[in-house]
Amino acid sequence: MKITADTNVLLRAIVADDEAQGRVAIEILERADIVAITLRTLCEFVWVLARRYQMPRAEIAQAIRRLAETRNVVLNRPAVDAGLRLFEVGGDFADGVIAYDGRWLGGEIFVSFDRRAVSLVNGQGHAARLLS
Repeated sequence: MKITADTNVLLRAIVADDEAQGRVAIEILERADIVAITLRTLCEFVWVLARRYQMPRAEIAQAIRRLAETRNVVLNRPAVDAGLRLFEVGGDFADGVIAYDGRWLGGEIFVSFDRRAVSLVNGQGHAARLLS
């Protein structure tokens, strides 16, 4: 079976705040031949873990790495790595993914009204410009 995991499935498996759903989530993730995890799902996953569960950044990054290293998980590794790099220096995971994806699609400059995101993207050697 090849599945695409929704954010709530990943959350139940990682957070285990609902015992029954947690068991079901872990079982389906383990039984699947392929677990496709989209970038949107990971962006939601990070946001919910940080905001709703107030999980520390290091634990969130570790959870993503554990998922990415799982034998049956398929995801856009370069984009996930870009998201993690920005996240681990204090930025938003989603901004790292967006900046990477934009470059992949042919964008040359990441533009944003978010001063911190622009500074961090620039700090990683990529063109970024703050809009005012």
